[in-house]
Amino acid sequence: MQPLRGIALKICAVIVFMAMASLVKLVSVEIPPGETVFFRSAFALPVILVWLAVTGDLRAGVATSNPLGHFWRGLMGTGAMACGFAGLGLLPLPEVTAIGYAAPLLTVIFAAMFLGEQIRAFRIIAVGLGLVGVMIVLSPRLTALRSGDVVATEAFGAMVVLIGAVFTALAQVFVRKLVAEERTTAIVFWFSVNSALLSLISLPWGWVIPAPGTLVLLILTGLLGGVGQVLLTSSYRYADASVIAPFEYFSMILALLVGYFAFGETPTLVVLFGAALVVSAGIIIIWRERQLGLERARQRRSMTPQG
Repeated sequence: MQPLRGIALKICAVIVFMAMASLVKLVSVEIPPGETVFFRSAFALPVILVWLAVTGDLRAGVATSNPLGHFWRGLMGTGAMACGFAGLGLLPLPEVTAIGYAAPLLTVIFAAMFLGEQIRAFRIIAVGLGLVGVMIVLSPRLTALRSGDVVATEAFGAMVVLIGAVFTALAQVFVRKLVAEERTTAIVFWFSVNSALLSLISLPWGWVIPAPGTLVLLILTGLLGGVGQVLLTSSYRYADASVIAPFEYFSMILALLVGYFAFGETPTLVVLFGAALVVSAGIIIIWRERQLGLERARQRRSMTPQG
């Protein structure tokens, strides 16, 4: 294991994905979310295929024995991507990022519901803390929705992003089932294939012919998405997930900087406080999982050969 390399790759992946999100926000004025999902997925495929070819993993890396599992993972992931992209067109970037942090918290709940994973009191408290943070971030939008204010569109955007977090959590449940029998590279490859195909369902709802400059940005979203996925997948080869996962929250710092300097978005204290609670809850869960993993490893080492 080379944890520093893994951490560096994870941070690079977060930077690349934030750059991709910024481009999605730029094109959202004229391009519908479904069309953006298509470009993001279709143009990620060449990057992924080149990566597999360079690493000599092309044939084995795309082989699958569970196409239906990949379909369900792709369906949930495509729904998450479409909701996230729609939210980027309606809400400030830091707010979308903060609400999106609900996904790992919901994954804990869904894993217990659908995979039978145990949730102890420590994680229940952490998840509860995180969900309170999400509600704090959402609270101004919910007030606007009730009052019929002119910013009701942003309230709708907040609900869409939250639904996207639910889809993301469900996608992670399917990924947890897939990794038991499928290679990570196959999961990455077939997700891009499925999401590109599934995004075509949105064709009747207003795809447009992009201007040349917008077309370049759309293609860049796909290329950046592919590069980000390669960096993220590679990071787990060099360090444990519990070491790498906390650096996901570096995206909040990037979202604040990009939102302020590129889009003139200044987050409210309510959003910052709620985001801090969500991030804290996520880090607590990751820390606890690492402690449990170390404890299980010690128990295995202390066992006799007879068990």
